Amino acid sequence: MERIAILGAQWGDEGKGKVVDFLAADMDVVARYSGGPNAGHTVIINGKKYILHLIPSGILHRNTMCVMGNGMVVDPAALIEEMKELQEAGVYIGENLIISESAHVIMPYHKKLDALNERIRGKRQIGTTLRGIGPAYADKASRIGIRMGELLDPEILKEKLAFNLKIKNAIIEHFFGEEGYSFDDLYSQALEWAEKLKGFVDNTVSYMKRALKDGKSILYEGAQGTMLDIDHGTYPYVTSSNPTIGGIMTGLGVPKDSVERIVGVVKAYTTRVGGGPFPTEETGNLGDLLREKGGEYGATTGRPRRCGWLDLVGLKFATWVNGLTHIAITKLDVLDGFEKIKVCIAYEIDGEITEEFPTDYVKFCKARPIYKELPGWKTPVKGKNKREELPKEALSYVEFIAEQLGVDIMLVSTGADRKDTVMFI
Repeated sequence: MERIAILGAQWGDEGKGKVVDFLAADMDVVARYSGGPNAGHTVIINGKKYILHLIPSGILHRNTMCVMGNGMVVDPAALIEEMKELQEAGVYIGENLIISESAHVIMPYHKKLDALNERIRGKRQIGTTLRGIGPAYADKASRIGIRMGELLDPEILKEKLAFNLKIKNAIIEHFFGEEGYSFDDLYSQALEWAEKLKGFVDNTVSYMKRALKDGKSILYEGAQGTMLDIDHGTYPYVTSSNPTIGGIMTGLGVPKDSVERIVGVVKAYTTRVGGGPFPTEETGNLGDLLREKGGEYGATTGRPRRCGWLDLVGLKFATWVNGLTHIAITKLDVLDGFEKIKVCIAYEIDGEITEEFPTDYVKFCKARPIYKELPGWKTPVKGKNKREELPKEALSYVEFIAEQLGVDIMLVSTGADRKDTVMFI
C-alpha cells in the first residue's frame, strides 16, 4: 500500500488530472487538499472528456473514496452543478465523496469582489479566474469566513452571513458603487445548497486518520502548481493557497510521514495563464504552434495559455521545495516533429549567470533564459504505451530532464487518453 502525492511542478495545467486518474485505479483514497473551482483537471477515457473543478479526479473510479479537505474553498453552487454533470455522464457519486466540514465556503460576494478588485488593478491585473478564490481565503485569514459545517447550521449561518454582508455590502456599494446583496435572498439560497450537500459533509481529518491507521493506499491530489504557491510562487501572480507539499499536512490534517512518494507533474514544455514573468515564453509563431498542438486553453476559463520551452531552473526549485522523488512527464506528444528542442538550463540576470531560481520578483522579471538544444524526433510518440516504442531521442529527452532534477521517472504521457501512458516503474 502506498501514499503518493501528485503535485504541479510548474504554473499549473501540467496534466495532474490525467496522472491522478491513471494512478487512482489502484488507490483506496484520493484526497485533495487545496484550491477551489479555479482548478480544471481534464480526464479523457476512451475518447470521452470529463472536466473536474472541485471533485477529486478519483471520482471516475467507482470504488475509490474521494476527500475534499479542509484546505479547500468550496463554491456550493459550482459543486452541485459539477456533481449533476458527472452523474448525467454516468459517474456514481454517493458515499464515495466526503467534504470537510472545515472547508471554507465561496459565497457570491466573493466572486463579485474578485472581479471588482481585478478591475481596479488596471495594467497590474493578476489574471485571476474570477471564481472568488482569493477573497474567500482572505476571509479565512481574517477569521470571518463561513465553513461548510456552518452552512448546515441555519442559526450560525444566519448570524455569520448577516455580519459578513454588513462588511461586503459596504465595500461593494460605497467603494465600488455597485449593487450589494439581499440577506434574505442569499440566506435562502445558502439553505438550498445546504440541503443538497448535507449528506456529504463530515470530519475529514477523522476520516484520514482512520484511513492511515487502516493501511489504506492514498493519493494526494494537488491543484495549481509550485510556481503559483502563495509563499513560493511568483508573487503577486500566484494563487491564494499552498499547492506545494506542506499544503497536504495543513489542508488534510495528516502527519508528514503519511506521504511516501512525492511526484511532480511536469509538462514537456512550459505554460502559464494570466500575468507575471515567464522567461521561456515564446510569443511568436512557435508559441502559437505549441498552443494549438497542445490544446492550451483553460479547462475552467477557456483562456489561451502562454507557451514556451521547458524551464529546468524553475523545475529544480520545485524539486527542492517539494522534495520530489519522481516526476510524471505529460504532453510529450506535443513536441512530435520538432527538429530541435530547447531547454532552459540557467538564467542571465543583470549580466550574471545563475542556476538558482530568484525568489525576488523584480530580479525574476529580469531573467533571460540560457538554452541547451536537444535533438527532436521524427517518429511520433503519440499514443505509445510501451517504453521500447519511444524513439531514442524522445527517451533521451525525458531521461535528460530526470537526470538534471535528480529524480526517477514514474510515467510519461503520450496523449490525452488514459491509455496513452508509458510507465517507467
